Amino acid sequence: MTEGLLSRFLAAGAMAAALLAAPALAASGSALEAEFDTMFGGPKAKVESPAVNVRRNQLPASVQPAVVPVRPAVSLVPVISSPTPSYSSPFEASIAALAEGSQGRIGVAALDLETGRSVSILGDQAFPMASTSKIAIVATFLSGVDEGRYRLYDQYPLIVPVPSKKFSSTQAPVRQGTMMSAQSLIEAAITRSDNQATDALLAAVGGPSVVTRWVQSRTGITDFRIDRTIATLVRDDGAVNPATAIDKRDSVSPMGMVRLLTGLYRGDWLSPSSTQVLLGAMGRTVTGKHRIRGLLPEGTQVAHKTGTLFNTASDVGFIKTPDGRDLAVAIYVTGQGSKPARDARIAAIARSLYDGYLAEAASNRRTALR
Repeated sequence: MTEGLLSRFLAAGAMAAALLAAPALAASGSALEAEFDTMFGGPKAKVESPAVNVRRNQLPASVQPAVVPVRPAVSLVPVISSPTPSYSSPFEASIAALAEGSQGRIGVAALDLETGRSVSILGDQAFPMASTSKIAIVATFLSGVDEGRYRLYDQYPLIVPVPSKKFSSTQAPVRQGTMMSAQSLIEAAITRSDNQATDALLAAVGGPSVVTRWVQSRTGITDFRIDRTIATLVRDDGAVNPATAIDKRDSVSPMGMVRLLTGLYRGDWLSPSSTQVLLGAMGRTVTGKHRIRGLLPEGTQVAHKTGTLFNTASDVGFIKTPDGRDLAVAIYVTGQGSKPARDARIAAIARSLYDGYLAEAASNRRTALR
C-alpha cells in the first residue's frame, strides 16, 4: 500500500456512508457512547440499499439453545509476575511505564507500517477482544463477498437477544429483528459497535468457529479465537476478571491484532474494494472518543475499533502521523479501577506512541543528514 492510501480509503468511504446510516449515527452517537459494547441497541431505522435481494435461507424466527443449568467450565491461565524487562530505547521504556500492570494487565503492540519499527508490551499475551473482534467478523464476511458468496446489498435480519439468565444455556437465545443490507450492518457493527448487527453478520458467515478458522488459515495468526456470539458474550460477561486471570476464549494477543491490521492495510486479506469498505468504516467510528483519539492533536486521522467488557477496555486501529506515515496500534487495558481510568490509560499510551514514533523519525532524519 503506497503512502496516503489509508487516507484515500477514508475519504472514499464518506460518500458511501451518506447513503447508509450516517444521519442516525450523527444524531445518536454522543448520547449512546456510554452504552456501546455493553448494551444491545439496534440501528434506529432500517436503511434501504439501492438494490434489495432477500436471501432465501434466513434464520429461524427464534433460536432456543439447549439448556445448561450450570456455569460452563472455563480453563484459566494465572497471571504470573515476571522480572521487569530492559528496553532498548527511551521510547519503549516510556510505553512500558504507561503499561505498568500493578493495577491490571495492559498489553500494547504497535508497528510503523512504513519502517517496520515495532513496540510490544505483553504483546504475546492473550487479552479479551470484546468488540475489537468485530473487525475480524466483518473481514470474514467481506472475504465471502470477494469470493462471490455474498453481496453487500443482500438482506439479513438483525439478531436480537431474548432475555435469559447468565449461563442458563450454551448460547444466549435470540430472535430475528429488522432486515438490513449487509453494507448497513457493517456500518453499524464498526462505527457504532452495534451488537445486533454484528451477530447478524456472524450468523451469515456460519458462526464464531468460521471466523476463527478464516483468521487462522488466511492470516496465520494462531492466537486469535472467537468462541461465542456477541449476545452470549455480553450476557455471560463478568465470570472472569481479566486483570488477574487469562481466559483464552474470545481472545487475541496485541501482536496478533496488529498482524491482522497490517494485513488489512496492505491488502493481503481482502480485495481493494472490500478493504475500502472495512477501513472506511473504521475511519467513521464514533465510539471511544476518550481512547486512542483522546489526547492526539486535533485533526489527527484515526481509523479504529473499540471494545468494552467487564473490567477491560481496548482500542485498535491506525493513526496517521503528520509526516504521512501510518501506525498500526492495539491497546488492551484491564483493571485500573474504573472505565474512565482505563480509557485515560489507552489515551496516554496512544499519545506516547504517536510522540515516540515522531521523535524517532526526526532523530533518524537528523542522523541521515550528518
